[in-house]
Amino acid sequence: MIEFHSFFEIEHGVRERDKLFELVQREKTECVSAYYELPYDTQALDDSAKFIHTNKDLFAAIDTLVIVGIGGSSLGLKAIDSLLGHSKNRRDIKLCFLEHTDPIVILQSLRAVEASKALFVVISKSGTTIETSSLMKYIIARYDLLHHKESLLIITDRDSNLYEWAQSQGVYCLLIDPLVGGRFSVLSSVGIAPLMLLGYGVEELLEGARMMSQRFFNRDMDHLLDKAIYYAKHSHEYPMNVLFSYASVFASFNAWYVQLWGESLGKINKKGKAVGLTPISLIGSIDQHSFLQLIIQGPRDKSVTFMGVKNLTDEIVLIPELDLPFLQSTNFVNGISFRTLLQLQRESTMETLIAYGVPTDLILLDNISEKSVGMLIFYYELLTSCVGAMFKINTYDQPGVEFGKQLLRSKLTLP
Repeated sequence: MIEFHSFFEIEHGVRERDKLFELVQREKTECVSAYYELPYDTQALDDSAKFIHTNKDLFAAIDTLVIVGIGGSSLGLKAIDSLLGHSKNRRDIKLCFLEHTDPIVILQSLRAVEASKALFVVISKSGTTIETSSLMKYIIARYDLLHHKESLLIITDRDSNLYEWAQSQGVYCLLIDPLVGGRFSVLSSVGIAPLMLLGYGVEELLEGARMMSQRFFNRDMDHLLDKAIYYAKHSHEYPMNVLFSYASVFASFNAWYVQLWGESLGKINKKGKAVGLTPISLIGSIDQHSFLQLIIQGPRDKSVTFMGVKNLTDEIVLIPELDLPFLQSTNFVNGISFRTLLQLQRESTMETLIAYGVPTDLILLDNISEKSVGMLIFYYELLTSCVGAMFKINTYDQPGVEFGKQLLRSKLTLP
């Protein structure tokens, strides 16, 4: 279903690999982060199904789902919907994200939203994230949602400030385990409830994640350990990691990866040393005409992961057999499908980087489905945990982000 190919040289031994595996296994056993258990947990499925059944008349009438949240509360959901949006299971519901305090974007996003035909889903672990709480206040006031509570759903941590508010107002609330960090939360109610509303096979999504988890902890995915060790040991030589995904549907997945990678790995480690890997998101073949030149002939400080899909679509779209005057030099692609062209562009770019000695690997999906997307999500979460363990950091906190929040509060509360 997913193939993994590495084209960089592994320099470590079995002992180092075993040591890393033990560190990650200990994290799982000691529940340092509860994301490890999400593929096996049925709570989100049960809670989401109950919510939908309780409000089935409302859902029969809605045409818009408005997600109010930022970062981990929105990026994972957006990534999965972008990847699976072509699915026949997808209901004809507009998905709107309110995640930005830019007033132009707020007004544009809500321009066509009617309260009677929308469900507003506020997602925040604490409820005190300024962007989310401010946007929530805006939609409550704009759509008079405290008098139309059936159109408002809260997804938050158990016993959070937002949970207490929802309870006091009689607003329906779905809960997240507090030990699941926001950027690792897409397989909790954060993603499961909206995806179920949109009609996706969320059971298959979790099944794919479960398959990846079982393969990893059964030691059938040791190449993931090798990759994490390579990245950590060469982080000074190659401090930037490029995800070069060859399909536009991966754009939101790449954005999810950027947050997961950047916020999890950019830390001060136990020895007081600043560590991390800078994530870079590219889409092929578009970025062959922008960023590729820098990778090939610029500073040799980047590793590149290529992402591709064997069967991107069942529909064959061919390049016509047209012989246009003055453009005959392009005729060599006539008659082939755009799918084949995209695949050959990926292969040619990857082979070029390998020839130039750029550390390169490949993730190749057979197709894009709920199951393969679940596997891919959990693969990247596991890879992040492995690199974090190698860096000797707390992969699951974000103290640097809190500094900015504290400064904002001080600016707005000065006398």
